Amino acid sequence: MTAAAGSLPLGRQLRLALTIGLAAALANAVAHAFALGSHPVAYATLIAALVIRPDFTPWPLVFYPALTAVAALGLFFGLGISAAFSGAPEVFLFAIAAAGSLVIGLTFPAKLAPLGVLLPVLAVLPLLSAGPTLDSTARQLVGVVLGLVVGSLVQALLAPAGAGKVDGVIAEVKPEAPPDLPLAQRLGRGFRSPWFWRKLVLASLALAIGEGIGAVTPKYLYFGVVLLLDDSVGATAARVKDRLIGVSLGVLMPLLVFNSFGMSELAVGLVMGGTASLVNALGLSGYLRTALISSGVAFIGYGPLVAWYIPHRWIDYSLGSALALLAGLLIAPQWALRRYRVLAALPDPSTQQRQELSELTAAASSEARLLGERL
Repeated sequence: MTAAAGSLPLGRQLRLALTIGLAAALANAVAHAFALGSHPVAYATLIAALVIRPDFTPWPLVFYPALTAVAALGLFFGLGISAAFSGAPEVFLFAIAAAGSLVIGLTFPAKLAPLGVLLPVLAVLPLLSAGPTLDSTARQLVGVVLGLVVGSLVQALLAPAGAGKVDGVIAEVKPEAPPDLPLAQRLGRGFRSPWFWRKLVLASLALAIGEGIGAVTPKYLYFGVVLLLDDSVGATAARVKDRLIGVSLGVLMPLLVFNSFGMSELAVGLVMGGTASLVNALGLSGYLRTALISSGVAFIGYGPLVAWYIPHRWIDYSLGSALALLAGLLIAPQWALRRYRVLAALPDPSTQQRQELSELTAAASSEARLLGERL
């Protein structure tokens, strides 16, 4: 949602930071006014910040019902797991939620597939509460929708003149998706993929592994696997780098603002806007999205930053990242660089091969850096 904004002029970067900070603070205040509860307030605040786009281009209208539907599916699936296995250990609930949500993601058509990666995260959110109920889960969904609405409205109000328009027409980014396969074929292709089973098994065991090695916040090993483990080594390595840098940047403003201003809606805005400013000032805007998530979770989701929460979180997220990277390297490794070089050497590649080559570039570049080779 927050693509690199390093090429933006200083004025646009300051506008972006102001917009993110105002959207987060306003969503936080509105969610508190409706007494939604601590988790829905955190979701509303985070999403309001994340929905802001660096170029202020409006999201396509279909994005809002699609994300809301996926959020509802994931949250209520997690609630169903909790109700069906009431009293079961948390590691079992996480394992069932992870496996089930990954299978559900296989059923998504091509246009929804990018949102499918959110399901394993959404499915465990109700499990983070003791005894989730239909009311508490519905409130979490309301928080998600509230964040979408507030963030979009603030972006529209603060967008510079002409932002997101081409020849007076709003530019809706519609990446070309591959053609849809019938449902049975989508499921069959997924079940035949060793990389799907690798992720399903690791995600199902991640929380248990975290608890087994004594992690203070073991759920971050789970998030590391479901968010970072990708089909190829290069794509996994790139995601690991993004998370580690983003998480490291994201803990700085919460510590500074909390020790200077305490907790308030104003402080929330300062944290999120300040994180955006810091990331852009360092020329690391490609890590903005992860840094905002890190700031929001550290400051909003956990209140006062006590009991060494931030260092424990950083250590455990690093362990989750290492687990994802090791799994990618040791279990059925797939090297995008090899396929990229084969395609690049073709004298007359087809349109489909050129598209595949373009899609492989980022992962292949990551692998080339990892191996100390040239692309």
